[in-house]
Amino acid sequence: MSTNPPDLRPDLARARVTETPRKGQPVIGMVSLGCPKALVDSERILTRLRAEGYGISPDYSGADAVIVNTCGFLDSAKAESLDAIGEALAENGRVIVTGCLGAEPEYITGTHPRVLAVTGPHQYEQVLDAVHTAVPPSPDPFIDLLPEAGVKLTPRHYSYLKISEGCNHKCKFCIIPDMRGRLASRPGHAILREAEKLVDSGVRELLVISQDTSAYGLDRKYDVNPWKDGDLRSHIVDLSRALGQLGAWVRLHYVYPYPHVRELIPLMADHENGVLPYLDIPFQHAHPDVLKRMARPAAGARTLDEIAAWRAICPDLTLRSTFIVGYPGETEAEFQTLLDWLDEAQLDRVGCFKYENVEGARSNDLPDHVPEEVKQDRWDRFMEKAQAISVDKLAAKVGSVQDVIVDDIDEDGIATCRTKADAPEIDGCLFIDENTEGLSVGEIVTVEVDEAGEYDLWGRRL
Repeated sequence: MSTNPPDLRPDLARARVTETPRKGQPVIGMVSLGCPKALVDSERILTRLRAEGYGISPDYSGADAVIVNTCGFLDSAKAESLDAIGEALAENGRVIVTGCLGAEPEYITGTHPRVLAVTGPHQYEQVLDAVHTAVPPSPDPFIDLLPEAGVKLTPRHYSYLKISEGCNHKCKFCIIPDMRGRLASRPGHAILREAEKLVDSGVRELLVISQDTSAYGLDRKYDVNPWKDGDLRSHIVDLSRALGQLGAWVRLHYVYPYPHVRELIPLMADHENGVLPYLDIPFQHAHPDVLKRMARPAAGARTLDEIAAWRAICPDLTLRSTFIVGYPGETEAEFQTLLDWLDEAQLDRVGCFKYENVEGARSNDLPDHVPEEVKQDRWDRFMEKAQAISVDKLAAKVGSVQDVIVDDIDEDGIATCRTKADAPEIDGCLFIDENTEGLSVGEIVTVEVDEAGEYDLWGRRL
């Protein structure tokens, strides 16, 4: 049984489709690379195509054409996207490219001139036009029924819920705002309607995502829209409160540590509300000079004060974050400040990138780039520290009682689960290896933790 350490490389998602296409039905395959925000884009594209009568294939061989939704966050992710496009061309031959890397069409066609079309991120209409040209639709309204919740690339018991596009920050290492634009928040009532449909279809956990979740509604000037028996303000606190009343777990990702984040913590401490005591906050570094060179809207010392305030309100709060080591100009002293900060912050879940240049990023032009061997050494030391903290944190949970959601049950009857402290794919797991008869995927059960590892837990059903 393998553990699930933090791994922030772009993930590969394929459509979870079991239906058999009808005779003569045009079929489209999908490969989705990158972050959950891209995964939601893939789901929207597939839902639109499914509504037009297309079948969806989980592999290349059964598809009339393949859509590759690309990632362009890092140069290594760009290379992985090019490899995925090349694999799709070799296996199928008819490939449409979309996603973040699609914002640089010449970069793609320079390597793969045979692709049928290239579109940018969240350009759904252009993707549909390209599919229509390559594989004309042939709908049968009496047979082609669309699931109410649309086509999902995640297991049916959890779903990503994207609340906004774009970002207003100008971090020097990031080109996402150039590709996805400025912050554009969805109306709150539209988000809640989607969330209700998902919960009604069997979703037990909603994973709230955006590029900057805590900035939700800023571009709308926190306008108020009618909802049910009252009004709903387009603000992350109001939206979270409303989502937490739908009867599902609500997990918040990509939250910048703005002062108003403290207003979310009482919701997480309220066990009658579904908002989980979990915050995914991309701190990136702790030394003020590095943060300044990054153009990050944060400061390490004030952040420690905020963390202390959050934990005072909600002692069982789980904090997850990501960091960059080897940023241009990072000195050994600045890196040591980061290690000392991590010691004091005692974050529960931590991931780490080694800095990479990305074409178009302003950080490329900064002086004093760190040698690769120094980046690797700092990454190793950082992860060693983070792992030691994780070991102590998980060991302290032995003997505790936890609610867990079941993600999988293998042929040997071992159930892979997650506690409220664990997001899918990026955090750890809790395994139940006996007395799993009658358990089903998506069920939420109570366990007592009886063993802990570096990143994972084991427990027994109560």
